[in-house]
Amino acid sequence: MPHMTDARLYRQRRECLLQQMQLGIAVIPTAEEVERNGDTHYAYRHDSNFYYLTGFTEPEAVLVLIAAGSESRSILFCRRKDLEREIWDGHRLGPEAAVEELGLDVAYPIEELDERLETLLGNQPTLFYPLGANPTWDERLFELRRRVQSKIRSGIRAPERLHDIRGMLHDMRLRKDAHEKDILRRAAQISAQAHKRAMRTVRAGMFEYEIEAELLHEFCRHGARHPAYPTIVAAGANACVLHYVANHSRLRDNDLLLIDAGCEIEGYAADITRTFPVSGRFSGTQKAVYEVVLAAQMEAIAHARIGHTWDEPHQAALRVLAQGFIDLKLCHGSVDSVLESESYKRFYMHRTGHWLGMDVHDVGDYKVDDHWRQFESGMTLTVEPGCYIRPADDVPLAFWNIGIRIEDDVLITAEGNEVLTDATPKSINDIEEWIRHD
Repeated sequence: MPHMTDARLYRQRRECLLQQMQLGIAVIPTAEEVERNGDTHYAYRHDSNFYYLTGFTEPEAVLVLIAAGSESRSILFCRRKDLEREIWDGHRLGPEAAVEELGLDVAYPIEELDERLETLLGNQPTLFYPLGANPTWDERLFELRRRVQSKIRSGIRAPERLHDIRGMLHDMRLRKDAHEKDILRRAAQISAQAHKRAMRTVRAGMFEYEIEAELLHEFCRHGARHPAYPTIVAAGANACVLHYVANHSRLRDNDLLLIDAGCEIEGYAADITRTFPVSGRFSGTQKAVYEVVLAAQMEAIAHARIGHTWDEPHQAALRVLAQGFIDLKLCHGSVDSVLESESYKRFYMHRTGHWLGMDVHDVGDYKVDDHWRQFESGMTLTVEPGCYIRPADDVPLAFWNIGIRIEDDVLITAEGNEVLTDATPKSINDIEEWIRHD
C-alpha cells in the first residue's frame, strides 16, 4: 500500500487529469487476473494507468472520476473485506480503508459497480475510457450507456461523446516526476548489479538459464520480485535472434553472450543490454564490431537531450553504424548510399530506443502533429543500437553469428541527460576487467 505521501501524490495526479477532462466521467479498470492452467494464475500485475492514478495493486478494481469543477470526485470500486478469502489469498484493503489509505472521496464494493455506474453516467456529457483496450469492458460500458439512454423520457441523458482517456494519461506519464525518477534510478541500480553478477558468474559449459537464475536472484534479493520483461540470455548465434527467450543453450568459450534484462520495482522498469565474451576476452573481430556499436550508442546518447527530437539519436546512431559497417566491409559505398539503400538493415534492423517507465515499452507518442516529439526534462528512454551478423556467402566467416547490442536507460534533464544504468560495465576495458576469471 502507498504511504500517505504517496497517497497525496496519486491524488494530485487524479486532480491533474480531472482538470484536463473539464466535464464528464472517466472509467478506468485495472488489469484482470489471468489463468495459467488448472486453477492457478499468473502472478498478478496491475494495469499501469490505473496504478498511476491510485497506487492500488489489488485485482477486481475500477477507478471512476467525475469531473465537475469544485465538485469533482474520485471513486474506487474494489473487493470487500473477506476474512475467509484472506486466509487463502492474502490481505484485502476493502472499501472502508481505501478512502483514507488512497486519498479517495468514496469507495464501494466492486459488486455495486454496474448499479452505481448506471446512475453516475446519467447526464454526463462525455465518457472517458480506454476505448478498445478490452472488448469485454467495451461491451459492458456500452450496455450501461444503453440503459442510461433508455431513461431519456425521465430527463436523464447518456454521455453523447466517447473520449479515449489514454491520450491524456500517456502524456502525463511521459514526463516523470521526482518520485518516479527515484524509483527508476533504483530499478536501474538493481539491474546494473544483476548484470555485474552475471558477468562475474559466466563460465564456458554453463547453460543460459543458469545465468538467468543469477539475474533473477539479484533482482529478488533487492526487493524486485519480477523482471520487467522476459529475460534474454543469448549465447553465440542466439544473440542474432532479437527476442530470443528460450535460454536453454550451453555457453562455449569463444561465444559472445548477450544479456537483455531489467527488473521491475514499485511498478517501474529498467532495461539494460550488455554483450561480453564468455572467455573474458574479446577476439579481434568481436572487438572491432563491438567498438562500432559502442560508438553508435555514445553518439546517440549525446543527441538525447533538450533541443533534439526523438528521431535524432536514431539517425546519429545510424550514421556511425553505416560507417562502421563500411569499414568492416559488411556494407559497400558511401555512408549516404548505405543509408539510402538501407543495406545496413541486414545487420541492424530495429530502432535505437523506446520510452521507458511503468511499462518497459512505455506509453507516449513519438510524433506530435506529424513531427518528431521534442525531448523535455523528465522523459526517459532507452538507447540500444546493435549489430547482428548471420552466416552468408558474402560475409567473412570470422563475423558469422556475432550479435551485439548495448542498451542503457537515459533520463532527459535540464542540463542534458543522466544515464541511469551507467554503473553497468560497458567499455571493452571495463568489461574485460570486471569479468576476469582470476
